[in-house]
Amino acid sequence: MNFLNTLGIQKINNDSASGETIHSFSPVDGERIASVKITTPVDYDEIVQQASDAFLQWRLWPAPKRGEVVRQIGEALRQYKEPLGKLVSYEMGKSLQEGLGEVQEMIDICDFAVGLSRQLHGLTMHSERPAHRMYEQYHPLGVVGIISAFNFPVAVWSWNAMLAWVCGDTCIWKPSEKTPLCAIACQNIISKVFAENNVPEGVSSIIIGTKEAGEWLSKDERIPLISATGSTRMGKAVAANVAQRLGRSLLELGGNNAIIISKDADLNIAIPAALFGAVGTAGQRCTSTRRLIIHEDIYENFKEKLVKAYGQLRIGDPLNTENHVGPLIDKDAINAYLNAIDECKKQGGNFIIGGGVLEGGEYQSGCYVKPCIAEVEHHLPIVHAETFAPILYLMKYKTLEEAIQIQNAVPQGLSSSIMTNNLREAEHFLSPSGSDCGIANINIGTSGAEIGGAFGGEKETGGGRESGSDAWKNYMRRQTNTINYSDQLPLAQGIKFDIG
Repeated sequence: MNFLNTLGIQKINNDSASGETIHSFSPVDGERIASVKITTPVDYDEIVQQASDAFLQWRLWPAPKRGEVVRQIGEALRQYKEPLGKLVSYEMGKSLQEGLGEVQEMIDICDFAVGLSRQLHGLTMHSERPAHRMYEQYHPLGVVGIISAFNFPVAVWSWNAMLAWVCGDTCIWKPSEKTPLCAIACQNIISKVFAENNVPEGVSSIIIGTKEAGEWLSKDERIPLISATGSTRMGKAVAANVAQRLGRSLLELGGNNAIIISKDADLNIAIPAALFGAVGTAGQRCTSTRRLIIHEDIYENFKEKLVKAYGQLRIGDPLNTENHVGPLIDKDAINAYLNAIDECKKQGGNFIIGGGVLEGGEYQSGCYVKPCIAEVEHHLPIVHAETFAPILYLMKYKTLEEAIQIQNAVPQGLSSSIMTNNLREAEHFLSPSGSDCGIANINIGTSGAEIGGAFGGEKETGGGRESGSDAWKNYMRRQTNTINYSDQLPLAQGIKFDIG
């Protein structure tokens, strides 16, 4: 495939590592794409040492100069958008449009970071002591460890890395072992930009491996910040390891997102929002729509329209732009999908669109499934669990307060939405007694966040914030400074300490 050659993907990649070789298989057709050498403990220690040494130089580069390097990375990503988008689609399984969109998200965060490089500001405060000045400033933090998931194999890394780099940090990236080639491709692209700008070697590194490699990062006292994206179970393990050494963790974990469909909703908006939210990336987004909470007055009408929309979905090769839904990532995901369907049935759920694995022909990889819909009671245990698959649960409500209570009843708190043309309902949803999620939307779905706003959620979603707004502060250390420009030494709080 030409896009592999364009991105510098070899038959065996990551030659600097000395470990065993793992293989990347595409869920699209089941074919082996290429192989990657995994990182050994010895390799890892050398990488961390190099990143630590590089930080001592990189932190002294003026932030706008670091921003200029990131600007050039954005230009390089524009050049490689099509081949990188195709690799994302082929290795992960999301539609080509979504793969290209993910690379566009990388470009967007580069643009955001470039502007940010001239705005790493602190506050100036008035001192209670005469002839004193107080202010705060932000300094580079150090080496940042980034653990990313398979479902967004390049974008989430870029959210962290581009901000960390303009902040003066160095980065070590542990991508998902399910999508290592996307990481190799990104490293190939940025290495050219770094070389042209004489960026110290070690500012960007990757380690390839299983969860053991993630444990190395989370337990390493040389790494002050670990940003981890993945399951809640993984996040709890990372948080415990990092907290034990009093480090920082930035966690983006599971989501169990709902859309409330009001009786005052515009169904021409609500139907496509629910559809894309539920089946986009084959339900493998942390922001995927898993629950629809529908007002009882429009429940039957909405259900009929939604079933009709599902009937128009085309499932198949994600590189074919006529298809809407690609495969799940692997056979483990297939098993989780089938187990969730079985559990839902056992707990009393009624499937109005049944699921199942597609086989034969273009589905030879065995990773393609049917998006399905079940009518449920909101209290069922399976409804409160996150399944990374296109399974959508429908439930009814009578009052808005009831709908919000149902929405907030799950352990996760990432993204939420209400479809309504009622201003009072919209404002209530956004009030302190409304959605308890980190993202709350009006008349758009749960999926598709822009990089300008801080991304993240509450409760078992982890509480982290990445991307826009003031998320950059995660990657820096804050310092409060007080300057005495008088010839006296007054103490704060009026304390007297006379010695003569």
